[in-house]
Amino acid sequence: MSMIQLRGITKSFGSLQVLRGIDLDIARGEIVSIVGPSGAGKTTLLQIMGTLDRPDSGQTLIDGQDVSRLGEARLARFRNRHIGFVFQFHQLLPEFTAIENIMIPAFIGGTGRREAQERALELLRFMGLEERATHKPNELSGGEKQRVAVARALVNNPAVVMADEPSGSLDSQNKEELHRLFFDLRDRFGQTFVIVTHDESLAATTDRTIHMKDGMLMSNT
Repeated sequence: MSMIQLRGITKSFGSLQVLRGIDLDIARGEIVSIVGPSGAGKTTLLQIMGTLDRPDSGQTLIDGQDVSRLGEARLARFRNRHIGFVFQFHQLLPEFTAIENIMIPAFIGGTGRREAQERALELLRFMGLEERATHKPNELSGGEKQRVAVARALVNNPAVVMADEPSGSLDSQNKEELHRLFFDLRDRFGQTFVIVTHDESLAATTDRTIHMKDGMLMSNT
């Protein structure tokens, strides 16, 4: 069974049609990259898959749940429990430590403090960042901040991780480490990863590359 199924997804902003009838299946445990020129609709598609935006028409199923039919409150709960997000710029809250930033989605989901802290520490150990747990973002390197952001995305053990240009702000060494981390995480925790990227080296390593142009899928390789 597919982890993500999209059928007939369209989206316009005013008179500009950004997505033109997207049909796509992504398998459970698959790491998929989405590539294409600026304006192709990549981020809009990712946001719809991640339930951050709604399509004008079409159906989105995630782990068997038709999210198109959920009201806002149920959709927010589903997103918190089933989907993790990694952005180009880590978007950590500067006043909180690394471990506190990781714990925030768990608290939103109703997890108790002790359980959330244990899960956050498990992820920090896996990332090799246990000693940085009490450091605030301004005390972390760029690569460390992005790994904390990945841990935050994983704290609720989501079925799917959506990443939008996750290595776009990193240097070459940190890019390579982040790319390896995605595969290590998939092997360890079994998540499905959908990654929008301009990074050809990252796209080349994924299980499948989806090429977009003018709001349409051009190829699936």
